[in-house]
Amino acid sequence: MDPKVTHPAHAASVDTSRRDFMLLTASALAGVGAVSVAWPFIDSMNPAADVLALASIEVDLSHIQPGQTIKVPWRGVPVFIRHRTQVDIDDARKVPMSELKDPQKDEDRVKKGHDQWLVMVGVCTHLGCIPLSGAGEYCAGDGGGWFCPCHGSQYDTSGRIRKGPAPANLTVPEYSFLSDNRIKIG
Repeated sequence: MDPKVTHPAHAASVDTSRRDFMLLTASALAGVGAVSVAWPFIDSMNPAADVLALASIEVDLSHIQPGQTIKVPWRGVPVFIRHRTQVDIDDARKVPMSELKDPQKDEDRVKKGHDQWLVMVGVCTHLGCIPLSGAGEYCAGDGGGWFCPCHGSQYDTSGRIRKGPAPANLTVPEYSFLSDNRIKIG
């Protein structure tokens, strides 16, 4: 038999394997192409670097005096951190739950063993204005409450809504104490 002439059955199997190889190669290239086109779209859904940088922050509390409130930015919103006095704490704890629009105990708004530290998102729950610290009729002797100048909502020394159109208390973000003088928000 002539070596240049192949058996017809053998020629058909070579064509089939070549066709399978071409099909697999084309499919793989199409898959790589689809992923390379889709990746920028999928990657654009990830949070921006500036947002990730603010996903959690650490705050040093050692410089905050009793009765003082500071404001720190977190995730694009202000967070109020108040070093409450004993008067603030006592005033907040003696309020009957029946007087609150959004009943929540003061003890549930602070971390156990750190009752003097109140951490809240400083955005009014009515329409998103930023309340003023130390204002309104529900302040302790040294002005521990908050007043929203937009529509008159008033919050007590625990950040609970007491008067005005706001439907809920100021939000307490997720936070933890890293030490007695350092917290991590977020």
